[in-house]
Amino acid sequence: MGASAIGIGFVLQPELEYLDLLAPVFGALVDYFEIAPETTWWATEGGALLANGFSSEFYEIGQRWAPAGARSKPFVAHGVGLSLGSADPGDRARQLRWLRRLEEDQGRFEFRWLSDHLAVTTAAGEALALPLPLLPTAAAAALVRGRLRELQARVVPDVAFENAAHYFYYGDPLAEAGLIAQILALPRSHVVLDLYNVWMMGQNMGFDPREFLRRLDLSRVIEIHVAGGSYSDFGWLPEGRRLRLDSHDEAVPEPVWALLAEVLPRCVNLRGVTLERMEGTVQGADVGPIAGELRRLRRAVEALG
Repeated sequence: MGASAIGIGFVLQPELEYLDLLAPVFGALVDYFEIAPETTWWATEGGALLANGFSSEFYEIGQRWAPAGARSKPFVAHGVGLSLGSADPGDRARQLRWLRRLEEDQGRFEFRWLSDHLAVTTAAGEALALPLPLLPTAAAAALVRGRLRELQARVVPDVAFENAAHYFYYGDPLAEAGLIAQILALPRSHVVLDLYNVWMMGQNMGFDPREFLRRLDLSRVIEIHVAGGSYSDFGWLPEGRRLRLDSHDEAVPEPVWALLAEVLPRCVNLRGVTLERMEGTVQGADVGPIAGELRRLRRAVEALG
């Protein structure tokens, strides 16, 4: 993946069966691997974060499928647990341990860029099952800029945040575009544009995903995520309403492919398009369709000329 080329990426998940089944797609179909750094750690009783077996497993996969003349296939980092929007002073010690571990990981994986979710993912010392949205305020934007600035200083110069998937929002969900614009006042900060998240929230909350995309500065998008997801169970909500879930367990829906075709020409500084899939959701029959989706992504990027 050259410095200016748009690469096609795929997520490595901490499950040996997943990695074995999908090994056939790791060569010619994938230009870079994306990993959630925290899936390569384990925590001691004292809170120290140490590399686990998947740290070596992922690194070896990168070496195994390295292009000719390269030490490894490139890696990018996409975290879930730093909690960019957490304002709890009591969370500071955990965040500092997180930063130290990311510094060590950068020495091994040499991430091209690093991103996390635009959300609160830890509160009162507990990891949340679902990320919480941020209020679209100047104070929230300043908080996130400060976290990103720390990542730039300690890990990698190019940092990004993803428009997270939420099942509720404080006020108008389209207002998140304004929050994103404020955060991007930080130089060398970027957006990971998750098109499934935009479409999913539009489905659940009743807004036009294209209106959200029109409000974004797409020149700041460094990476695009595409994925699929299933519906919630009828019993999840008292009224029996079903929601689209950010479950990454199905094929990319056609409306998401349509959004990709529309935004690709407008993302003039794009470096990668990543197909996401969760562990525990891949069986042998899924490998062919996943390979087909990676080829379809390649064709979409090559169509840009």
